[in-house]
Amino acid sequence: MIDLKEIFETQHMIDREHLDIRTITMGISLRDCAHSDVNTATRKIYDKITHCAERLVSVGTDIEREMGIPIVHKRISVTPMALVAEASETEDYVPFAKAMDRAAETCGVNFIGGFSALVQKGFTVGDRRLILSIPEALATTKYVCSSINVASTRAGINMDAVRLMGEIIKETAERTADQGGLGCAKLVVFCNAVEDNPFMAGAFHGTGEAECVINVGVSGPGVVHHALKEVRGASIDVVAETVKKTAFKVTRMGQLIAREASTRLNVPFGIVDLSLAPTPAQGDSVARILEEMGLERCGTHGTTAALALLNDAVKKGGVMASSQVGGLSGAFIPVSEDEGMIAAAQAGTLTIDKLEAMTCVCSVGLDMIAVPGDTPAETLSAIIADEAAIGMINNKTTAVRIIPAPGKQVGDLIEMGGLLGSAPVMPVHTESSAAFIQRGGRIPAPLNALRN
Repeated sequence: MIDLKEIFETQHMIDREHLDIRTITMGISLRDCAHSDVNTATRKIYDKITHCAERLVSVGTDIEREMGIPIVHKRISVTPMALVAEASETEDYVPFAKAMDRAAETCGVNFIGGFSALVQKGFTVGDRRLILSIPEALATTKYVCSSINVASTRAGINMDAVRLMGEIIKETAERTADQGGLGCAKLVVFCNAVEDNPFMAGAFHGTGEAECVINVGVSGPGVVHHALKEVRGASIDVVAETVKKTAFKVTRMGQLIAREASTRLNVPFGIVDLSLAPTPAQGDSVARILEEMGLERCGTHGTTAALALLNDAVKKGGVMASSQVGGLSGAFIPVSEDEGMIAAAQAGTLTIDKLEAMTCVCSVGLDMIAVPGDTPAETLSAIIADEAAIGMINNKTTAVRIIPAPGKQVGDLIEMGGLLGSAPVMPVHTESSAAFIQRGGRIPAPLNALRN
């Protein structure tokens, strides 16, 4: 039975606390689009995406209107393009990115993810070609997002891929210098990438997935923040319980939307991702949640403990609300997309080193980080290696989305616009890691990988 009080409570959360569905993401398999002729392959890719997703935006809009629940983004993820493009007799994979971009524009979605390669243990010919195509692809498309998985707990860290991605990120920033290095905001480097992630820029449709699925990413930092205001001065146990109950409510709504979208589109429901995804809007910040727990400023001592509590409580509440939980499911701390994180970085409390520590207890830690434009590629690679090591050893997903902002120095601000927000340029260590990165090879998988 629907309780009138619950209806009013949900409406209040939407109106006053920034409650929304962050994304409905349709995953589409493109494995049947592989072809030796690049023109045939790109035509098949365009045709399949537009056919499968032709009603995605309109159905999402209808659900928004009928239920009164905002759905911020409609997105598409596809099979890692390196797997599809490898069959084509071409060294340039940019046409595949452009086909994805045209399809996204036709469908009216906000982003399309899957210009991706999985190289945690080594490169195929297609993997390398795709990676080398990334700067041009992201510079000449509007909606395409790219992700590369360079490490896993089972395989270790591919240091050759780590070295190459530092160079690729640097080149991508230079190719999009007129937009503040915007291309790098659409490029993420993973360890232990998941196959059903609905969030960009890391979304791709995994090889173990169905032909077409609907995945939903919920949000709601504002709702959690508001709930914690009601228990000021209470013990940490009460804080954890409050977050858990709030996450349950938010996830329930995500489950409802996912089921409804699945039914209307006649596409199987995949997962609900429980992640707390902030926005640049006031009152919709993960940093402010941590400060509400009792920290004067996010990044000070105690931040990692508070974030661990938050992340765990969100998952515990969410798994009770949905039988199909997946994706990354935790708290995101993208600096540019969180007004509290921006303030903490500008105050000098939040540093890259602290974000790295916070990564140990949340979903994605080094996310939307701006660094000086003259940062060497090897330093970028070393940052990626550090994050990958955390993910590999702890058997969790970690990722890096970093922007070496061309012409910018520490203290400057780069504007991304929309959900991407603005990023203060943060300092990196100036001591070189070049000799370490240039070694290449592979960091072996840890002992806890031997689970059989």
